[in-house]
Amino acid sequence: MEKIVKTDAEWQAELSDLAYRVTRQHGTERAFTQDNFPKGPGTFRCVCCDAPLFDAATKYDSGSGWPSFYAPLDPERLGEQSDTSHFMRRTEVHCARCEAHLGHVFPDGPAPTGLRYCVNGVALRFEPEA
Repeated sequence: MEKIVKTDAEWQAELSDLAYRVTRQHGTERAFTQDNFPKGPGTFRCVCCDAPLFDAATKYDSGSGWPSFYAPLDPERLGEQSDTSHFMRRTEVHCARCEAHLGHVFPDGPAPTGLRYCVNGVALRFEPEA
């Protein structure tokens, strides 16, 4: 996978203020503000580099207020690192191609994986299946 590297100024010029704050500065959008994606088959892509990250078939309503998925399209498309901010121990998830912060993964999701990828909606772009 070819890595995407841009300057901070380039990212800031290409992204909305909220998308920049979330993906490049590890921010978090407010809950229940960005889950306005169409229902139906399709692919959720990284808003920064367009990498395909999640299939709509793995999306579910976790009640958390953020889009949630139980599995990525390909585990190699996501990177993980420990996040101990806000007095918590969590696993941060980012796009492996451009390092965009997406959200966190938790071990409390549904079968078949038992995982909950809790992702900032502003970090994703939905592409409906043609």
